[in-house]
Amino acid sequence: MVASAAVTRLAPSPTGALHLGNARTFCANWALARQRGWRIVMRIEDLDGPRVKDGADREALEDLKWLGLDWDEGPLWQRSDLAPYREALDRLRRKGLTYPCTCTRRQIVSALSAPHADEHELRYPGTCRPPASGDCPPPAAADAPAAQRLLVPDEVVHFTDQVLGDHAVNVQQQVGDFVVGTKVGLPSYQLAVVVDDARQGVTDVVRGDDLLSSTARQRWLYRLLDLTAPPRTWHLPLVVGPDGHRLAKRHGDTRVRLYRQAGVDPRRVLGLIGFWCGLLDRPRPIEAGRLRDQLCLERMPRQSVTFQPEDHAWLIED
Repeated sequence: MVASAAVTRLAPSPTGALHLGNARTFCANWALARQRGWRIVMRIEDLDGPRVKDGADREALEDLKWLGLDWDEGPLWQRSDLAPYREALDRLRRKGLTYPCTCTRRQIVSALSAPHADEHELRYPGTCRPPASGDCPPPAAADAPAAQRLLVPDEVVHFTDQVLGDHAVNVQQQVGDFVVGTKVGLPSYQLAVVVDDARQGVTDVVRGDDLLSSTARQRWLYRLLDLTAPPRTWHLPLVVGPDGHRLAKRHGDTRVRLYRQAGVDPRRVLGLIGFWCGLLDRPRPIEAGRLRDQLCLERMPRQSVTFQPEDHAWLIED
């Protein structure tokens, strides 16, 4: 698919319910797109196997519509057609850029002396990596499931984020050879989003800054797969709980659906999001149209915003 104009995507993952932090990022993405005339593709990123919750995709779509968001194409489900990802994996394999890895997370932790790459990832120490001579690594047990890892050069990737500025990242030093195909035969997140963004003509990606570290990996994949120019990225600071960590169950129930079911006016949720985006000096009810027309990227905070107990109290007050 060739895009004739700028395109962005709203890409909820049905691994859980849409919470207020997710909603803030989606609303900001939607507002920027509508202000700048970008087309919006709705994509359901449902490849995360057993973590996908039944019905979570439908609930996310309903929640976003309840807030007043719309889109121009989709929804498109990744699992509906796995062929493009398999073709990308085959292309990398034919180029000699991948290798099988049977390591478990526990084995990686026990072999690792480097620190965590981020909250969720460890740097892969190269246990199954073929020797530089080109010889094959020791054969794995025939019945051992194997992931596919990308041979990542020890080089720096440079990119400019539209919000957070210039970055230089050595992916090999950051996370090492990362997974592009999982042990159950599905594409990894990193590969799937690159394949989808390229084939859906995405030119601008707006997402939380917890995914900033993915940008360099995805740019490597764009290069190695001989795809068109990678999209511009716009990484927004997260909404976090009082402990400084991104919103999770430990912070209480922050699901958008909770407020829908409690009869909260969506304009109150939008008002809180508008406050978090720097549009308002305090939370007060607003229409989606005001967020669309008046959100200003330059006024958005450059640091995380905190969901406080008083925010919840304001949302549910009569």
